[in-house]
Amino acid sequence: MAHSEFEELVQVVKALRDPETGCPWDLKQTHKTLLSFLFEESYEFKESVDNEDYDHMREEIGDVLLQVVLHSQLASEKNKFNIDDVAKTIKEKIIRRHPHVFDNPEGEKITEEQVKERWNDIKATEKNDQN
Repeated sequence: MAHSEFEELVQVVKALRDPETGCPWDLKQTHKTLLSFLFEESYEFKESVDNEDYDHMREEIGDVLLQVVLHSQLASEKNKFNIDDVAKTIKEKIIRRHPHVFDNPEGEKITEEQVKERWNDIKATEKNDQN
């Protein structure tokens, strides 16, 4: 079976972090040492959006994605979470916060303002449930 480009990226990051054959620089990285790169890459993506430069946007959002995969790999090495856990968590959150799309058998139409109100209500409920 062919691997997706994303799956191949995850394997590349795992190779960079391999204790025997990986990259010495990548092996030294921690969540804290990588934070500045996440911020920098996010800012560079913002600049490319501001400039409506799609070629640069593709490159910079890829750099942001690399940071997500790196942080997930670091957590996976400590048996905390992995990239699939991250994807599952955000998928579930998006579905939960969009009942008008994913739990709407009658096809109820709502306004953008109603979406924002529901989003804030759902988010507040989630926050209360965590406490």
